[in-house]
Amino acid sequence: MEEEEEEEEEEEKRKCCGVLSVVIMPYLGSEDTVRELRRALTNPNVQSDLLRYRNTILKVIRAMSQGVDVSSLFSEMVKACATVDVVQKKLVYVFLCSYATLNPELSLLVINTLRKDCQDPNPMVRSLALRNMTNLRLPSLVEYVEQPLTAGLRDRAACVRRVAVLGWAKLYNLQTHSDIDAAVVNELYSLLRDTDPVVMVNCLRALDEILKEEGGVAINKPIAHHLLNRLKECDIWGQCEVLRILQRYRPQSEDELFDILSLLDASLVSPHPPVMAATLSLFLSLCPALPTVTLAALERVRAPLLATCGSASREMMFAAICHIQLLLRSLPGLMGAHYKRFFCGYAEPAYIKQRKMQVLMELVNDDNVAMILDELKGYCTDVNTDTSQAAISAIGRIGRSYSDRCLEILTGLLGLKQDHITSAVVQTMRDLVWVCPQCSDTVCLAVEGCEETLQDSQGRQALLWLLGVYGERVSSAPYTLEVFIDGVRSETSLGVKMELLTATVRVLLCRPAETQDMLGRLLHYCIEEETNMSVRDQALLYYRLLHCGIEETRKVLQGRRSDPSLGVLIGRPAEPVGQWACSFNTLAPLKQVAVETESTSRGSPEHVTFDRKPNTDLSDTLNCGQDETVHSGSDPDVLPPSPVVPLSLSLSPALSPAEFERLWLQRPHVLSEQDSVKTEEEEDYLCMEERVRCPEILHCSTQSLQAAMQLVNIQMLAFTLLFHTNRSRLGKYGLVSTKLTLHLQDVSPQYDCTGNHRRPRASSLLRLLLARSPATMSGALNPGSDTVHGHGRRLAEMSFTTA
Repeated sequence: MEEEEEEEEEEEKRKCCGVLSVVIMPYLGSEDTVRELRRALTNPNVQSDLLRYRNTILKVIRAMSQGVDVSSLFSEMVKACATVDVVQKKLVYVFLCSYATLNPELSLLVINTLRKDCQDPNPMVRSLALRNMTNLRLPSLVEYVEQPLTAGLRDRAACVRRVAVLGWAKLYNLQTHSDIDAAVVNELYSLLRDTDPVVMVNCLRALDEILKEEGGVAINKPIAHHLLNRLKECDIWGQCEVLRILQRYRPQSEDELFDILSLLDASLVSPHPPVMAATLSLFLSLCPALPTVTLAALERVRAPLLATCGSASREMMFAAICHIQLLLRSLPGLMGAHYKRFFCGYAEPAYIKQRKMQVLMELVNDDNVAMILDELKGYCTDVNTDTSQAAISAIGRIGRSYSDRCLEILTGLLGLKQDHITSAVVQTMRDLVWVCPQCSDTVCLAVEGCEETLQDSQGRQALLWLLGVYGERVSSAPYTLEVFIDGVRSETSLGVKMELLTATVRVLLCRPAETQDMLGRLLHYCIEEETNMSVRDQALLYYRLLHCGIEETRKVLQGRRSDPSLGVLIGRPAEPVGQWACSFNTLAPLKQVAVETESTSRGSPEHVTFDRKPNTDLSDTLNCGQDETVHSGSDPDVLPPSPVVPLSLSLSPALSPAEFERLWLQRPHVLSEQDSVKTEEEEDYLCMEERVRCPEILHCSTQSLQAAMQLVNIQMLAFTLLFHTNRSRLGKYGLVSTKLTLHLQDVSPQYDCTGNHRRPRASSLLRLLLARSPATMSGALNPGSDTVHGHGRRLAEMSFTTA
């Protein structure tokens, strides 16, 4: 009895100590935590109790997962891996794989235990040892791992073979520059016929990784048919892997092709979306020359795709909608009868709602336009402003084909007097009249009185554009502009100020009596008080342009008001499937942003939208080197023809400020040092001209060029292209001449060391100007006696000649 009581007391003390050790465990990250864990791991009493020892190891793993640095316990954990307890082995192996790279020398102590476990009669232990042996990822241990992996490929247990196959791929990643063992590759190819489907799929993945430099795993006819026959045995992700690998195989005859398609027919309508998408991708790669078969396959996947659109997983739903957009590019009427499946749910996130609205725009026809517009009208008042603006933009896109119905909805939305709704409606109306000029009368009546609600800069820019272009139709246009002009000092948006200048000058041309006084006040403020040089330069341009006469100003500013050539929403030709087949079942459809949602981010509709080209270096596409060689007896105004090269602008040129300054200082000096002081005193400006080679610009409209310049933050005031043809010298080539003007303007006078006033130095402000009328612009840009500002300025002009 006494012995039993003593044992009970010891047990209670042990429990109390255990509880106490938990209670007094220090905070995370302290050295006391690691010290306490080491004391417990080295305690013989704890080691003799398997349960307490496992719980102590579990505390180490918990501390590691919480961010505590327990790497100093590596040697104690190495000793703990020598056990028959599988759970304890798993915990220790997690620790060892995490800290093996920090203790490469101590990791050698684990190899003997792992190699011994590879011969354990329990297949679970063998597979666990193989997996963690390769997860150590230490190049110094490769020689000890090869023999167990080779034996694992021939193991009688499938779970061991699965781990061994993937282990060879991990081993190859550790020594990518070493020679590939042909025996191992042959062994992996032979395992493609393994009875276990997971081993077969793992062999495909391993061979594809090992033979990556040689193009991946080679697929011939026997292997392809073997994989197809065993496709149903694989799980979902195994089937996707097999179908992806089979895209490399090309049937040798038409009969073989149709045999393969017959085997894939059941997978095409699989209830699992990944399998269905992978099968359709294989169909598209096998049948590029059979459009009938391709279209039939697209029809077959309609039901699985619609079912996926109702999936509980939002990610799966979003991916399905994005891939449906791809299909609609070739089959616009594929989902026409099921347009209600794309109506938005209240609880759906904004990114899914916006994608569904883009699909609805593609499905509009005479039968469903009323219901779709009514549905979109409900989304315009969504609590999410992005969703609301996307719905309004979608109504504007549909308005290209059904303008009367859409304008009625847009006009009604203006009555809500909500800031973000009014802004989106005004921008949509601006884009709509650019494409559909017949809507201008309705729009001019609707926008009156909107200036009180508009708060954001994009909406105000759209309203100012409408007032400037249709100032003679909007009765309150001058008075609305006067409100903007009175508040120009508190205006913070650069775009609004520049749009206000242009709109006021345009209204002056049609209603001069009401606009003359306010334009004078606006020009005086922008020239004398405005600190932004872009606004000031634009005001100077308009001031000098008005000095040239009203007719000359009208030629520059009054261009076309619309561009109906952009087409309507309905009736677009279907794209060939081959244009998007390679991106199906990839992440590319998820990254694409529809053009329909981009219009609200642009300043004016003259900026024609276009697809951005990949970012390339400017030097690769535009050769602007100086033409230093001048042939004797040739006309200096005529340049020899150069090869036609596509013209593009680099969005991020690799040119640092220091490099730009170095290149600028290397330019040839026009004036000598001794004459520079004299010239600076006598002249107020300096013009220099340089000719460079540029490729020919084919079919490039002025609006497209202006849009391209704005994408790289180059603001254009006015422009033209001067075409000169000289068949005797250029043959079939023409000569295109444009002008790039560089403004250098000071903001304050400078003083020398004696305190005497001297002429200001030119600071660096770049302004791009392509003059529409050479005679007009030469007068407008001449800083003569009628200059508005008293400071001196220099005008550096470079003439770009393109052949």
